[in-house]
Amino acid sequence: MRRSIVSFDMDMTLLDHETFQIPDSALRALDKLRENYRIVLSTGRDMDSHYSAGLKEKVNPDAIVHTNGTKITVGGRLLYESHMSQELKRRLLEFAEKHNLAVGVTMGDDDYYIHAERVTEFDMKRWGECGRRYIDPWKLMDIEVPSMCYIGEPQGAALIEEAFEDLRLPLFAGMEGADIIEKRNSKARGLSMVCDHFGTTMEEAYAFGDSMNDYEILQAVGTGIAMGNADPRLKKVADYVTTDIGDDGIYKACVHLGLITD
Repeated sequence: MRRSIVSFDMDMTLLDHETFQIPDSALRALDKLRENYRIVLSTGRDMDSHYSAGLKEKVNPDAIVHTNGTKITVGGRLLYESHMSQELKRRLLEFAEKHNLAVGVTMGDDDYYIHAERVTEFDMKRWGECGRRYIDPWKLMDIEVPSMCYIGEPQGAALIEEAFEDLRLPLFAGMEGADIIEKRNSKARGLSMVCDHFGTTMEEAYAFGDSMNDYEILQAVGTGIAMGNADPRLKKVADYVTTDIGDDGIYKACVHLGLITD
């Protein structure tokens, strides 16, 4: 049977940062959706990282668009992966050093960041702790890196975008950092590949999101849903705006759109 796709962002769409849990109502919605739809995670995270341990198993998706479309897995199989060039990595790290910016990436269990002290400050402010294992960021020159991350105020993200015409930095919902993505990659492009793989279309797909790295995917699918806690700019391009993540936003939207019955 041909099944269309329902795609979900992870942080502050499925995963509530207030409790660091996926709300029970969202998990109930996923269970009901699974009867008639394929579930896809489209996230800025690498869901294979230890920082995402247990989350993939809770959602149990049919496919994952990782790190804003730079890696796609279906089950345990790699469908697509892209990496930053050596030249781009070098330029980014040098720029971060020069301008006192926290730029880097988490790979597996390790964190590679220029100005790691700023990342620690961020973690302490948000979580009250920092358990990162920092590695020399210049070792990234010996590793294949799909994308990077900036931690800091929006002005720093704008500075990087101005200096690198081949990059875009969609801000996190909390405006305290941004993903660093090559313009050739996006969640929308990744989900399109997943649709092709499963023999369905983007026009038939639904996508939920909350931050600006969801902007393209909400525009590209047939029905884009913004969370009530979403960036106001995202709400403007959404077909439907649901309630906040903490107010059963996922479940209420699925019922409203007729994807599940209450």
